[in-house]
Amino acid sequence: MLSPALRDALQLWLDGMGAMSDAADHTLTAYRGDLLGWLAFLQGHMSEGSGISMIAAVGISDMRAWMSHERARGVAPRSLARSLSAVKSFTRWLAEREGFDPTAILSTRSPKFQKKLPRPLSEDGARAMIDTVELQSLDGWVAARDVAVVTLLYGCGLRISEALALTGADHPLPESLRIRGKGGKERMVPVLPATRRAVAEYVALCPHPQAEDKPLFRGVRGGPLGGGPIRKAMAQARAQLGLPATATPHAMRHSFATHLLNAGGDLRAIQELLGHASLSTTQAYTAVDSARLLDVYNAAHPRAAG
Repeated sequence: MLSPALRDALQLWLDGMGAMSDAADHTLTAYRGDLLGWLAFLQGHMSEGSGISMIAAVGISDMRAWMSHERARGVAPRSLARSLSAVKSFTRWLAEREGFDPTAILSTRSPKFQKKLPRPLSEDGARAMIDTVELQSLDGWVAARDVAVVTLLYGCGLRISEALALTGADHPLPESLRIRGKGGKERMVPVLPATRRAVAEYVALCPHPQAEDKPLFRGVRGGPLGGGPIRKAMAQARAQLGLPATATPHAMRHSFATHLLNAGGDLRAIQELLGHASLSTTQAYTAVDSARLLDVYNAAHPRAAG
C-alpha cells in the first residue's frame, strides 16, 4: 500500500496533467495504471518503505530491474516506453516538489520500437464508410448523428475528441471552425458544405434541444456523446465493408490529410489544418515520402536558394 503522502502526490500530479495538458480521461487512466504498476514493483523490489523516500532511493539498477520485469511479463516495447514516459514525468515533478535527485530515473533509456505508420482509407473507402455508418442504427436521428461525426472527422481532419467537444454554440457550422486541440492550441479549419449539411441534418432530427453551453452531439439519453458509440458504428461498418481493423475514427483524420496531399495540397498547410507542432508528424500522417518532404523544406527555407 502506498503511503498517504505518495498517494496524494500521485493524485495531485494527475489532476495537474488533466488541467494543464488537456489530457483525455483515457490518457490519465493509462498514466495512473502505468505509475501504480511501477510503484507496486518498487515496493516489492526495494527496502525503502512505500513513500516518497522510496522513489528518491531508486537507482539505475532498480530501473533496469523494473524494465526487465515488465518485458518478462510480456509488455510490448511501445507500451513500456509509454510507461517509462509517465514515470519520468511524474518523478521530475515530484523531485522538484520534494527536493531529491531524480537523475537515475530520468536517465533511463526508453526501449526501441518501430513506429507504426497510420493507414488511411482510400477515397472510395472513406465515402463507403460514411454511407455504411448510416445503416448501423434503426433510429434515424442516431444514424444522422453518427454520420455527422464521421463526416467531421474526414471533412475537417478532426480528432474524435475535438468533434465531440463542439457545443450548440458552434451550430450552424460556419465556413471556418475554430478548434481547440491538444495542449489548448487553437486552429481554424475550413468546413465543407457537405459537412455543414450532415451536421444540420442531425440537429434537425435530434430529439434533445440544443443549447449554446451544451454538447452538440448527444447520447441516446441526452447526455454528452462519448467516443464509444462512434467506434462501435465504425467497427460494424468496416466489418460489412471488409475493411481492416485500422479503419477507426482516427483513420478518417489520416485519410483527410492523405487525400488533401494527393490532390496537390501543401504539406505545411495540412500541418496547420491538423494542428501538428511538427512537420514530421504530418509526414507520418500522410505517408509522404522523404523526397517530397525535402522539396517542401527547400521551398520554405529562406536560404534554400543559396
